Amino acid sequence: MRSRLRLSLVGIVVLTFGMSQTSAGQEKKLPNIVILATGGTIAGTAANATQASYTSGAVKIDAMVAAVPGLKELANLKGEQVANVGSQDMTLEIMLTLAKRINALLAQQDVDGIVVTHGTDTMEETAFFLNLVVKSSKPVVLVGAMRPSNAVSADGPLNLFNAVGVAADPKSRGRGVLVVMNDWIHGAHSLTKTSTTAVQTFMSPLRGLVGISTYGKNDFYNSPQWRHTTESEFDITNTQALPRVDILYAYADMPADLVEASVKNGAKGIVIAGVGNGNMNKASLEAAARAAKKGIVVVRSSRVVTGVVGRNVEINDDEMNFVVSDELNPQKARILLMLALLKPRTSAEVQSLFYSY
Repeated sequence: MRSRLRLSLVGIVVLTFGMSQTSAGQEKKLPNIVILATGGTIAGTAANATQASYTSGAVKIDAMVAAVPGLKELANLKGEQVANVGSQDMTLEIMLTLAKRINALLAQQDVDGIVVTHGTDTMEETAFFLNLVVKSSKPVVLVGAMRPSNAVSADGPLNLFNAVGVAADPKSRGRGVLVVMNDWIHGAHSLTKTSTTAVQTFMSPLRGLVGISTYGKNDFYNSPQWRHTTESEFDITNTQALPRVDILYAYADMPADLVEASVKNGAKGIVIAGVGNGNMNKASLEAAARAAKKGIVVVRSSRVVTGVVGRNVEINDDEMNFVVSDELNPQKARILLMLALLKPRTSAEVQSLFYSY
C-alpha cells in the first residue's frame, strides 16, 4: 500500500513537473509583438465618462497595455511611444519615422509583429502609407478607438486585444498592413472611415473584409491582391521628406484659381476629389490641363465614397495627360502620388502604379 502511494505521489510530481515545463515552454513560444503608440482617441481621456469632448493622447502606452486584461497571454509585449498626437495632427514626418522604426524592428529575428495605436481620423492614410513602404511580410496592424479610454463602453481595450491577437497570428503574415476595429479586420488598400462618431465607422465597401477577430480568435476571408510591403517598389530608407501633393475638392461652379494656387505654392502633384466619376467643371478642367502641361501630375479621384474612377470616360485623360485613381479615394491617392514622385516618372508610369497598388 505504501509502495503504491509512493508511486502515485511520484507520478503526481512528475505530472506536475511536466505541466510546469510545458507551461514554461508555451510561454517561451509566445510571439514577440511591439506596440508603437502614436496617440489618438484610443489613448484619450474625457472629464467624465459620458461626454463627447476629450483630450487625445493623454494615456501612455504602458498604461494602455496594463489596462487590458489577458493581453499579455497573447504575446510577449514591448511598447514604444513614437508620437502622441490626435491623428488630425499626424504629419508626414511622423509617418516616415514610424515606417523606418517598423522596418528596423521587423528586421530583427526576435520581433514577430507590430501593432500601431493610432487616431481614426487619418488612420487610413497612415495604414496605406505603411502598406507601401514596410519591407516585411510580418504582420503590421493598426488599431484605434472611437471612444476615449474612460468613456462608458470604451471600445479601445477590446480593439487593442484583438489587434494584438491578429499581429500574433501566423495567418496574418503576407496580407499587407491590416487595420483592426470593432471586431473587423480590414486591408489598408480598401478601408475608409464612414461615420464621424459611430463605433462601426470603418468599412471596406469595394473589396470587403479581410476577416474578423473575436476576443483574439481570428477568421480570415481573403488576402488583398494589390501590391504591398515586400512586393512594393517604394523605399523610404533615405527619404527625409515627401513632395507636396494637394487635394482639391470639386463642387458646383468650382473656381479655376484653386488649381492655380496649388501650382503657385509648389505642389508637384494635385489630386482632384472630383464629382461623380472624378469630374470637374470646365474652368477647373482647363486649369488642371495647364498644370499638367507644366509637369504637375494631376490625378482624378472622386469625392463619392465608393466606386472606381475610370480613364477616358467623360474626360479625355490621354489628351490632357491626367492620371485616374482607379479605386483609391483622394487621401490614399495623395499618399501613392507622393511616393511615386520620389523619382521622375511619366504620367503613363504613374497610371500603372495606380492600377497596381
